[in-house]
Amino acid sequence: MSTLITFEHPLNERIRTFLRLEHLFRQLEFFIQQEDPRSSRCAIWALLDIVAVTTRADVRNEILKELDRLTGNLNRLSTQRGIDTEALNEVLADLRRVTEGVQHLNGPIGHRAREDEFLKAIAQRSSIPGGTCSFDLPHFHYWLIQPTEQRQTRFNDWLQDLNPAIEAIRLALSLMRSSSASRQVTAEGGFYQEALDAVAPAQMLRVTLEAEAAIFPEISGHKNRFSIRFMKPELQGRATPHAEDIQFRLTCCVF
Repeated sequence: MSTLITFEHPLNERIRTFLRLEHLFRQLEFFIQQEDPRSSRCAIWALLDIVAVTTRADVRNEILKELDRLTGNLNRLSTQRGIDTEALNEVLADLRRVTEGVQHLNGPIGHRAREDEFLKAIAQRSSIPGGTCSFDLPHFHYWLIQPTEQRQTRFNDWLQDLNPAIEAIRLALSLMRSSSASRQVTAEGGFYQEALDAVAPAQMLRVTLEAEAAIFPEISGHKNRFSIRFMKPELQGRATPHAEDIQFRLTCCVF
């Protein structure tokens, strides 16, 4: 069986932020589970990136707006024939649960990690190449060699006001990804473009192709139009445009 690769591209700033946070949380969760101190170091970098993203944007408000939008869309579906009422009610219950989780947070998302003096010291030195080695941050070095359970407890404390946010983001992105069916299209000469419906704007694009094709898409777009240029990686130097026709599966996540 051929291996499929899916590339995603956000079509608005809210989804762009959600995808970045989802990406960072995946890294964080993977490295937290490892016992090696070097993995804890990687987990700290991911956590600091999450703090930076949540500092620049009002993520809590954006999450609540998106959950409200999705709830409204699902409530409108409830009046249509052929809808699985039981499944719909389960999804609506999940949306209510994650909404309440975000609403009940005390303060901005990520403020526990953002205000932690230990993490602040690491963040200040992290912009310097090699600036977090043992003689620069002996406290960090000492923490890294502590038992795994002790480091895990500290991470759990930092994540208390982040877990409800990522659960809500994951649910929202899951609903978007499963909301629309993919379709087979052809990029003639390695290029594809399409206009989008302004009345029902797409939230993000998903491009799926076979790994054996040995190409990747460069996607640009906004709520009205998008274009995809397929590129071929080279052993040395920059990637070059793929000039042949290529079939791929496209999903415009409108929900």
